[in-house]
Amino acid sequence: MRKLFEYPLSAITLLVLGLLLVFFHPIQVISRNLFGYAAHKNTVDILNLFILRSLWIMGARISFHGFEHIPANRTLIIVANHQSAYDVPPVIWGFRKYHPKFISKIELGKHIPSISYNLRYGGSVIIDRKSGSQSIKEIYKLGQWIAERHYSACLFPEGTRTKTGRVNKFHPAGFKALLRTAPGALVVPFVIDGNYQLQPKGLFPMRFGVRIRYTALEPIEPGNTPTEELLEKIEMAIRESVHSNASLH
Repeated sequence: MRKLFEYPLSAITLLVLGLLLVFFHPIQVISRNLFGYAAHKNTVDILNLFILRSLWIMGARISFHGFEHIPANRTLIIVANHQSAYDVPPVIWGFRKYHPKFISKIELGKHIPSISYNLRYGGSVIIDRKSGSQSIKEIYKLGQWIAERHYSACLFPEGTRTKTGRVNKFHPAGFKALLRTAPGALVVPFVIDGNYQLQPKGLFPMRFGVRIRYTALEPIEPGNTPTEELLEKIEMAIRESVHSNASLH
């Protein structure tokens, strides 16, 4: 019976998502050009809250945890596992006080209402994965920018989304570049647990009644810890958190 309802509810959810992206695109353009960065950011925050709320149509049970441990007025490097296209909204909304920016592949920087505009003009960087030198150069710029303003940068070091929820090996290049240009940043492991179940068969249909937990783990002061060792520690902490939550799904 549940699967019978998943098809119409999925159609409604995806329609709402599309309408939100189209509706907020001109609002982003107007807010940025007339009122500046702060207004544009607030618009993006609200859009991503609405995207999260749209998952209620599918009976998703969403919870946020651990943000009370993050100090204010610190530059953050947010290191998250990657489960679905819905991984970005919880970062934008959950870390909204810290102005999160992203490292995005070039394909997302064009032709997608709201999303492409925010990537191009909201402070994130767009990289060409085929050009390693261009990618590192852009990540260096991002690190310098967040360090100057005490903003945050989020990266998904697995590189690709998992279809099973399993945390794959983290790749260190982007993390190294950010730490090199923002050495005073506080590192926050961010656990995304459950998003992979939203679209188990692709875009459609979506699954009903998924439990999703977004957890900011204890922040880490990098200090003099070697980058590879630090990233391995983060990877293990995220993997352990996902494993410990498996019984809740």
